[in-house]
Amino acid sequence: MRRRKLLYSTAFIAAWVVLLLDQTSKAWALASLEGKSDREILGSFLRFTFTRNSGAAFSFAPSGSQFLSVFALAVLFAIIFWIKKITSQGWALVLGLVAGGILGNLSDRVFRSSSGAFRGEVIDYIALPHWPVFNIADSAIVVAAGIALLLSFRNISPISTIKEDPINENDLDGKSETKDGA
Repeated sequence: MRRRKLLYSTAFIAAWVVLLLDQTSKAWALASLEGKSDREILGSFLRFTFTRNSGAAFSFAPSGSQFLSVFALAVLFAIIFWIKKITSQGWALVLGLVAGGILGNLSDRVFRSSSGAFRGEVIDYIALPHWPVFNIADSAIVVAAGIALLLSFRNISPISTIKEDPINENDLDGKSETKDGA
């Protein structure tokens, strides 16, 4: 029971931290960057440049805010379903980061719209060379993908199929008998 609460807490806290950082940074970007020229942070390597995006990265689904909103909701419901089955702390973190990223961008699509719910544009402001402009929510999703790859390479399953039963003192050799003695 304590393990399950720890897994839920990990996912929940990760999601809320991402959402809080994302929305706070987007409020800052709106106040400090909108309508202004780019701000170089690390020369031409890292800039802050304000954009609004109705699609997804790499020009995927331009003006696809409604489609992307429905897709995000579907993934969010899948996360809610699967979090109940997760047995790994690392995978709980992955789901929390993805959920936080989804909530951050979805809240833009819902609340930053002048033409109806789920038609808003996502605020992006972090620019790297040869990469689409992105935000904290996008970063959390990418970090989650990296952690998922690492967990996969380390062969850490998100869901353990082994039940953790107490050790039977009469079964020290690892062989168990059924009730009928077979």
